[in-house]
Amino acid sequence: MFCDLVGSTALSAQLDPEDLRELIGLYHVTVTETVTRFNGFVAKYMGDGVLIYFGYPKAYEDDPEQALRAGLAVVDAIASLATSKPVQVRIGIATGLAVVGDLIGSGSSQEQAVVGEIPNIAARLQGLAEPNTVVLSGSTRELVRSLFEFADLGLQELKGFVAPQRVWQVLGESTVDNRFKASGADETTFVGREEELEALMRRWQQAKGGKGRVRCFPASLVSENRGWCSR
Repeated sequence: MFCDLVGSTALSAQLDPEDLRELIGLYHVTVTETVTRFNGFVAKYMGDGVLIYFGYPKAYEDDPEQALRAGLAVVDAIASLATSKPVQVRIGIATGLAVVGDLIGSGSSQEQAVVGEIPNIAARLQGLAEPNTVVLSGSTRELVRSLFEFADLGLQELKGFVAPQRVWQVLGESTVDNRFKASGADETTFVGREEELEALMRRWQQAKGGKGRVRCFPASLVSENRGWCSR
């Protein structure tokens, strides 16, 4: 994720340096606190830009989903700041392979070296975003397509990339009230599992009655055509 403060040049002309420093510091703190709630990792402050990783240093199954939620939350958090001048952000999100290496630099310039095109794509996408919006790559959208509402921004030319990239703007979370349905999984019935379902219901009734237990059968006793164990 790449987050950028809108109109920083104009703000620098309107505010005293001390006031501008305080505003940017508040912006950095707000972004950091917000993305951290969604397992985001702030990798680098770049003036009024912030580079954030999801999936590093610890990966979670729902990192793309959390990145979008974090982006929307950052927009709301920045918009609600009580500052002398209104502030807005642009956010770009891209998903793909990257390698995070050793620390480079020293002191305040120290950072994790990252190799891959994903941070560059996120930065380019941020440049396409309107103020207070979140824009993402097609690869990210494919991973969360049923969990959010999107606007298709079409194929866009990104500086430094040969092929145009399809770009999407996230509008908000999906109105589907069931996360399993939102994932697109089919709700199919079990076929030929009467005995297993009966055993499962017995165990469920026992558990509800406060008599829960766990019992696993050795692999040698598990039927090849059933492949289950009682819990």
